[in-house]
Amino acid sequence: MFTIGAFALILDENNRFLLCHRTDKDLWNLPGGRVEKGETPWKAVIREVREEVGLDVEVIKLQGVYCKTFEDDIILSFLCKKVGGNLSLSDEADDINYFSINEIPINTVQRHIERIKDFYNDNESIILKGYYS
Repeated sequence: MFTIGAFALILDENNRFLLCHRTDKDLWNLPGGRVEKGETPWKAVIREVREEVGLDVEVIKLQGVYCKTFEDDIILSFLCKKVGGNLSLSDEADDINYFSINEIPINTVQRHIERIKDFYNDNESIILKGYYS
């Protein structure tokens, strides 16, 4: 079944990225998740950020489109800005922190590291990438 994921790139005032540590696996990732039926990807990322880390965000722009052809998935990365709320743990995130590009934990989802690096390398363009395996 074809799925769409939406993930947030949220920066603090020191240009560090927000990552959350998953409760079900020992992994750090960008906040986000699957787009639900009847939901737009930009509304999904706003919902997922609120559910996972307690922040209210505004979508600034689409940052990247990542197509996993072997899984029939499209993942969208959105640059978001905090507009309210406070960082809070959830049933999906047992730790939340901001990290610089040089501080990213070793157990961060590799494709999420790639999305962060894509932003640092080119934050003007929309990144388009396909994965075939």
